[in-house]
Amino acid sequence: MTGKNLNMIEFKDVYKSFEDNKVLQGLNLAIHPGETLVVLGRSGCGKSVMLKILLGLIPADSGQVFVEDTEITEIAEGSLFAIRQKIGMLFQGSALFDSLTVGENIAFALREHSKKSDSEIKEIVKKNLSFVDLEGTEQLMPSDLSGGMRKRVALARAMAYQPQIMLYDEPTTGLDPITATTINALIRKTQKELGVTSIVVTHELDSGFSVADRVAVINEGVILEIGSIEQIKKCDNEFVQRFIAGPK
Repeated sequence: MTGKNLNMIEFKDVYKSFEDNKVLQGLNLAIHPGETLVVLGRSGCGKSVMLKILLGLIPADSGQVFVEDTEITEIAEGSLFAIRQKIGMLFQGSALFDSLTVGENIAFALREHSKKSDSEIKEIVKKNLSFVDLEGTEQLMPSDLSGGMRKRVALARAMAYQPQIMLYDEPTTGLDPITATTINALIRKTQKELGVTSIVVTHELDSGFSVADRVAVINEGVILEIGSIEQIKKCDNEFVQRFIAGPK
């Protein structure tokens, strides 16, 4: 790519199929630095696959994906690791290690992949737990935590490398409304206080609209509409309007 890319993340004409299941069918999407882009769509429409391609966990069949000025679709695994260090991921099921304490979960990647001292890592763990309002929980096990607390620990772990980009895969699914509101507030706090660029994929309208700077609606592997919340609400796309309206 020639010239400086003004976008933090960009998907260009990305396709991905699993045997006969066509998941992404020419995905084009640009995410601006520092914004929170919410990708809305039904289950199975390609939202999570998009994130996995961005992380390099699965390859695209064709097309290009850029993180800043780096095209990641063809780079070697060693270079891909450097890109992944810029990205934090909050998985739908939190994905904590059940056999490790809260503190050990947050410290895991730093101990494995950084040269930070034990005291530096301990301070990062303490700071990140404070950020998600879970001070003093370092010695608890994941089994001691509620679903919402596990999500907050997973967010603290995702921020351990001070990522420039945060990815959220269905961050409020399965949570009660009060806990979901807490998670949404933390997504906004992460953006405003740390300046990260975020992609939130969800099928939950209330959650998506509460954190979005812009909204993209995806269906059958393509982006149907993208814009501000008001633009999405007023667009004339029939599927988008039916999705927003919900079941009758």
